Amino acid sequence: MEFAELIKTPRADNVVLHRPFHAAVEGTLCLTGHHLIFSSRRHDNAEELWLLHSNIDSIEKRFVGSLGTIVIKCKDLRIIQLDIPGMEECLNIASSIEALSTLDSVTLMYPFFYRPMFEVVEDGWSSFLLEQEFEHLSSVTNEWRLSCVNKEFSVCPSYPPVVIVPKSIDDDALRKVALFRHGGRFPVLSYYHKKNGMAMMRSSQPLTGTNGRRCKEDEKLINATLRSGRRGFVIDTRPLAVAQQARAKGGGFEQEVHYPQWRRIHKYIERFNILQESFIKLVEACNDQSHNMDRWLSKLEASNWLTHIKELLTAACLAAQCIDSCMDRKSSEVLFCHMSSHPVFLCVALSGSHQAGHPFQQRCAQSAYSNSKQKWEAPVFLLFLECVWQIHRQFPCSFEFNEQFLIMLFEHAYASQFGTFLGNNENERAKLKLPQKTMSLWSWVNRPEELSRFQNPLYEANSLVIWPSVAPQSLQLWEGVFLRWNRPSKFLEEAEEERINIIRYNKELQAKVNALRRQLAELETEEDAREEVEVP
Repeated sequence: MEFAELIKTPRADNVVLHRPFHAAVEGTLCLTGHHLIFSSRRHDNAEELWLLHSNIDSIEKRFVGSLGTIVIKCKDLRIIQLDIPGMEECLNIASSIEALSTLDSVTLMYPFFYRPMFEVVEDGWSSFLLEQEFEHLSSVTNEWRLSCVNKEFSVCPSYPPVVIVPKSIDDDALRKVALFRHGGRFPVLSYYHKKNGMAMMRSSQPLTGTNGRRCKEDEKLINATLRSGRRGFVIDTRPLAVAQQARAKGGGFEQEVHYPQWRRIHKYIERFNILQESFIKLVEACNDQSHNMDRWLSKLEASNWLTHIKELLTAACLAAQCIDSCMDRKSSEVLFCHMSSHPVFLCVALSGSHQAGHPFQQRCAQSAYSNSKQKWEAPVFLLFLECVWQIHRQFPCSFEFNEQFLIMLFEHAYASQFGTFLGNNENERAKLKLPQKTMSLWSWVNRPEELSRFQNPLYEANSLVIWPSVAPQSLQLWEGVFLRWNRPSKFLEEAEEERINIIRYNKELQAKVNALRRQLAELETEEDAREEVEVP
């Protein structure tokens, strides 16, 4: 298919661009296969806007006489308005944008056509290989091994080809366990705590059914992570009632009679449709500037967004407590988590979420403005990023990255020139040949000039465990995402720049103080040496 077939009107002159807190600008609008480009021709105020079609969530058309207006609502939550002279021209542009922003084929998306203008010094696709992580793990323990049982994605289509499993479990046993787990997602290592040898594993629910089916290989695999006389935790993100009802459909949970060394904890996390509805309500409340204080607070509460954040952080703290508590107690050693692509478990690592089979393309197909019927869309990754931001805000010196890094990840997850967030698992990414045909986001981020933009100037290395507060008073709305298009940013940017300059100047002064102290110490040493020589 040629993109030209979808573009009815490739160019329109005398178009007026409207954006909140910006003066209206007149210019030329152009449509390409992947971008909407607006360019003003004014010498005193030249502006250019490049907007990926994949970033467009919905469009609205309005007409007043012969003047047409298109309101474009983006997945990064901004809203722009284009006034286009001529009804036919406006209709043609609107239908072209709708067609280009809803392409069905992944291979027609911009990452497959993008060619970087920067020098690629590092292959981002090789930045987070499991084999490299296993080398670090092997330096502290020999209880785990790399398994290639899923090499052809035949055992579990949503797992990567290589996984880390207990050394005592062979591949034949893993195949049997996969048949006992929903979707073939057998228990694999997600995180290893070097200080106390605590392990976090991930898995789907066991297929016990109403007959209480069991799998001895599964029991052996899970118990292989426990040392003699110790116990572990199973964190299930379903309510107990739902977990029990799942048995009628062939699912279930680990029964204590077969897993006596494990304590099961149910920590309910909302399903996808509830999270998406909450996201939509929050964005709607943030965009309505007519609210009085009572109305605003009422709509913010009705969205339940901060309630979801609280529950996710509580679950994350529970998991962390299970891991950290073992440093002083011998009663427990392993945390075993049922993963359903929830943010709390994505906290292990962004790269881990890719390898774990988090369906980025499905979850981020729509944002908060889309009018189409929801399928698998949910702001799971955004919730994860906000949980990180909430902790970052409470501990501003403990993270090497800044808020802009988190916002950048949010933007690229929904629309990007890079192929990092395409596909729903390693199997799909392999079939699409993303490493060969697209550029990785990390190839761009890991360049020194880009990394410097995302570094936190307040960062100080801290080896201690940080425990965030989940009290309602401690959680705040993430203004950097939800309000950044609804308020003027000039003064905030100037204040942030001044803050960075102050911190940089303070570090320079501190370096000079340290240098002077060293010089003083050297002079005192030399003086002492002279006095010893002069003594008769």
